[in-house]
Amino acid sequence: MMTAPSPLSADLLARFRAIVGDKHAIMDGNEKAPYLVEERGLYQGSSPLILRPGTTDEVAAICKLATETRTPLVPQGGNTGLVGGQIPHHGEILLSLRRLDKIREVDASSSTMTCEAGVILANAHVAAEKAERIFPLWLGSEGSCTIGGNLSTNAGGIAALSYGVARDLVLGLEVVLADGRILHGLSKLKKDNTGYDLRNIFIGAEGTLGIITAATLKLFPKPHTMETAFVGLASPEAALKLLNLSQASAGAALTSFELIADIAVQFALRHGPGLRAPLSESHPWYVLMEISSPRDDARALIEDALEAAMEAGLVDDAVIAANLDQRKAFWTLREVISPAQKPEGGSIKHDVSVPVAAVPQFIADADTAVTKLMPGARPVAFGHLGDGNIHYNVSQPVGADKAAYLAQWHEVSDAVHAIVRQHGGSISAEHGIGVLKRDELPHVKDPVALDLMRALKHTLDPLNILNPGKVV
Repeated sequence: MMTAPSPLSADLLARFRAIVGDKHAIMDGNEKAPYLVEERGLYQGSSPLILRPGTTDEVAAICKLATETRTPLVPQGGNTGLVGGQIPHHGEILLSLRRLDKIREVDASSSTMTCEAGVILANAHVAAEKAERIFPLWLGSEGSCTIGGNLSTNAGGIAALSYGVARDLVLGLEVVLADGRILHGLSKLKKDNTGYDLRNIFIGAEGTLGIITAATLKLFPKPHTMETAFVGLASPEAALKLLNLSQASAGAALTSFELIADIAVQFALRHGPGLRAPLSESHPWYVLMEISSPRDDARALIEDALEAAMEAGLVDDAVIAANLDQRKAFWTLREVISPAQKPEGGSIKHDVSVPVAAVPQFIADADTAVTKLMPGARPVAFGHLGDGNIHYNVSQPVGADKAAYLAQWHEVSDAVHAIVRQHGGSISAEHGIGVLKRDELPHVKDPVALDLMRALKHTLDPLNILNPGKVV
């Protein structure tokens, strides 16, 4: 646990401001406010100063001064994190990386793109598209989240089934260390066995070991054809069988496979403007699946998979998107699920993963435990079945008091996470640890792994300057 640092002197704050210039140093309370609250409102932070550096050298100078004066820093990207890792909880200086927003290079021949940490994910997609490539990290927050934040939390997304998570999409990093030294590791090499793989120390570290300022990312060829289907079925077990059948017939061309409970769809239809139900009747569960191919066979692949599934009694109904607008409508419904829970009252959220084969039993066991603990609670399960990552959220009983419900967050999470552990899963699949899950980590992490994490932290940041109180 971290104790609050002593108030910073006016002279020291002036030294920090001088590094970026007064124009990019925020001290006014109203201007600071958007940086200091997490988007769900769970965490409200405080900071005497927000610095907005525009170059890696400025980040390095800030870190050097912070080490010299033992001044803690909290790095922040787009402020879309959901575990409080980007919020200054104890009055630290906040380091916003949004001005590091240059795409330094797109190399289509090497299928790489070098981006600074503050590049908005959607802008990275546009840059890749112009080069007839894709950067296959797709998130609901892509209009505001940043590359640096995506890497620092090892974000997953809807295409991890085929392309992997954030760490699988990185070839090299530029990182500023706590003492201000710069690790120049922006390599395009796919093969480099010259020692330890340092990039993976910093990916997923949530800014506690170093501050990522730029990355060389992998790009992939644009699919020639793409087909998307919305499928109604009876159970997660049927969805798992559909997944296995689709992978057997389509292989790596199956790029997304989302499992969605009917309650999640109903929330989205109720609170998402202009949305329509994709199927004529409701079903207990749905799958949103997508096949992408470099050839002209995506339509045949998805039709063959669905036809075989219907013959096997796995699928009750399905529709294949007739055009791009309908495909967009399917994915918009999926993206609206998270914000659509807010009007339904308090929501206790879990970002977990279990082995893919264990997903149906995990959902059944979690539903039983949660409704026993809190009668009337409404489990809202959805997520990336293809990689075992389920967002297992629990909405409050209808008519319950929101504050009283949310006060039971830890009891509900303890119950859900106990079942995750029973199935050999993880309590954090793609959102990170931050402060939300920090105190639970020692109970679920291998003790030797935790010792190594602490040793890395002490080696790279011995004064605990970088994002103190987060992760470990």
